[in-house]
Amino acid sequence: MSASALSAEKPDLGRSPQDPGAVPDGDALALYVHWPFCISKCPYCDFNSHVRASIDQEAWRTALLEDLAHEARATRGRRLGSIFFGGGTPSLMPAATVAAIVDAAGAHWGFARDIEITLEANPSSVEAERFADIASAGVNRVSLGLQSLDDAALRFLGRAHSAEEALAALDTAQRSFDRVSFDLIYALPGQSEAAWQGELERGLTFGTNHLSLYQLTIEPGTRFAALAARGELVPTDPEHAAQLFELTQALTGAAGLPAYEISNHARPGQESRHNLAYWRYQSYCGVGPGAHGRRGGSVTQRHKKPENWLAALDRQGHGIAEEMPLSAGQRGAEALLMGLRLSEGVDLGRIGRIADRQPADLVDMDCVKRLEAIGLLSLDMLQLRVTPPGMLLLDSILAEIVRLPD
Repeated sequence: MSASALSAEKPDLGRSPQDPGAVPDGDALALYVHWPFCISKCPYCDFNSHVRASIDQEAWRTALLEDLAHEARATRGRRLGSIFFGGGTPSLMPAATVAAIVDAAGAHWGFARDIEITLEANPSSVEAERFADIASAGVNRVSLGLQSLDDAALRFLGRAHSAEEALAALDTAQRSFDRVSFDLIYALPGQSEAAWQGELERGLTFGTNHLSLYQLTIEPGTRFAALAARGELVPTDPEHAAQLFELTQALTGAAGLPAYEISNHARPGQESRHNLAYWRYQSYCGVGPGAHGRRGGSVTQRHKKPENWLAALDRQGHGIAEEMPLSAGQRGAEALLMGLRLSEGVDLGRIGRIADRQPADLVDMDCVKRLEAIGLLSLDMLQLRVTPPGMLLLDSILAEIVRLPD
């Protein structure tokens, strides 16, 4: 790693390189950077991740910076409120590549005063050794994929680390970064309520201010889906999964980390600002293979396969496979579908302005009133939210109330 890549000559993360003034949050842009490579493919994973025998790190750094520059040209005049390195396994990126991307992003856009820069990491000892260098590169928040605190569950999930290794990595992360979150997967086949309660209660003792707690879902195209189709894997019964969900809400709420999104829990003020940009339907750019973006009223989709993405960069100077304008109605529907995942819900007045429609044209108000009467929705003036009991039925509720554009 070159000394210059991790030098102190990076932009001040608290101020814009172009303008020392504060940046209004409402005008901030989010940036997602996708690193598509993993050491191995987990059997539950349907993310755009790939295993390659070798990676030309210099070529990939250059390509990501070129894709980044294209997005900067398309969003001139904006500032960045957050950067998120996702994957794949972005903790496998050289710290020099992370630093180069952070530097370039600051030079292209400028940073909001309190910019959040997150990197997803696997809790292996090899990757944990890089945490100090990654922090020096500008990352101030890490999201650790612990997934379980039980070795048998980790083997079932295809994870390469042990529970002991995961906790050692968590300790290293907490010494390296200002903010740390970690993921756990629950509702595994055969997992009892007592087992999950014990695991979650243990997780709540580690002192992080953010947790992502996901129920195991069998996604099409994964190895788990193939096993389930052959009857070799039996997913958790929905009623039992619902009991585990309710237990999760109770334990995290009592510990001061209530759910602010259906699967994400945080102490007040510690929510993921980057993910809130998605759920609040703010503008974001995506670079790297398979990355999505929403900016300028359009949706962007990069080529998913790494080799195809690289070929597109050589051919056209960016990795976009499709860029398509969204109608006002489509934007309004997306904003509804994303925002109702949040405990705060959505302002139907704002959604109406996005969609250029009246609230009654966006949601079935008769259905809203019926679901409100049985405690699944709450409508206060124009603030619509799904209640905690309703979150158990979120997909069904969205299908009933949201009027999708023709």
